[in-house]
Amino acid sequence: MEVRAKKALGQHFLTDQRIAQDIVAALRFLDSARNDKKMDVLEVGPGMGVLTQYLLQREDIDLKLVEIDGESVDYLLTHFAGMQGRLLQADFLRLKLEKIFPERFSVIGNFPYNISSQIFFKVLDYRESIPEVVCMIQKEVAERIAEGPGSKTYGILSVLLQAWYDIEYLFSVGSGCFAPPPKVESAVIRLTRNGRTDLGCDESLFRAVVKTAFGQRRKMMRNPLKPLIAAKAAREGWTDEEKAAFTANPVFERRPETLSVEDFIDLTNLLT
Repeated sequence: MEVRAKKALGQHFLTDQRIAQDIVAALRFLDSARNDKKMDVLEVGPGMGVLTQYLLQREDIDLKLVEIDGESVDYLLTHFAGMQGRLLQADFLRLKLEKIFPERFSVIGNFPYNISSQIFFKVLDYRESIPEVVCMIQKEVAERIAEGPGSKTYGILSVLLQAWYDIEYLFSVGSGCFAPPPKVESAVIRLTRNGRTDLGCDESLFRAVVKTAFGQRRKMMRNPLKPLIAAKAAREGWTDEEKAAFTANPVFERRPETLSVEDFIDLTNLLT
């Protein structure tokens, strides 16, 4: 029994066993406070179990899996013992993860390219519960997430994820390692929760500032941020001269790709 790769689900099944072993080996045991000395791990989109087989061999892992594709679920139940109670047929993006994991858990998977950004936004929502993510994604997205300020690929996900996680680009994976081969290259990255407990600014506004700024990434900051600047001016009851003095701040003459996470935090406080 084989599983048909479904384009609508972004399925490209990894076939290289060495790569699969390296991905599983990249998952570290970070939660030393656990009394049972096992790490709760959620595999997202296991497909035909190329990672699952090696995850199940690790004695330090208590594994659960979420798979949306019914055909893949049937395959896993048929080919792997002990899947009952571990395997959940569901859409990861719709799951209330706190009902599955009352404590901290790590995430691993070969993420479907078409929803990888949405997966990362969900990880951010659960950042206090997820100390580590190891995943394979499109190489271009991996580079974007891992890049620092000054890079042309540095963007929204770079800033939002780097605010809460240390990002490591681990290795690249060629298209020949998959069936069917994707039209793009892939890469494996690791996200490790950093020590930040608070941004020191309004987090909702921080996200709005980052997303608005990169909406016109080629422009100086004063252009994309005009609505947020106008909103602050209205709240403060500024005159035109006071507004002009505010926008004379050198940060508004920079482009968003040159600002670090700390710069965006400072800018958010400026606009609060």
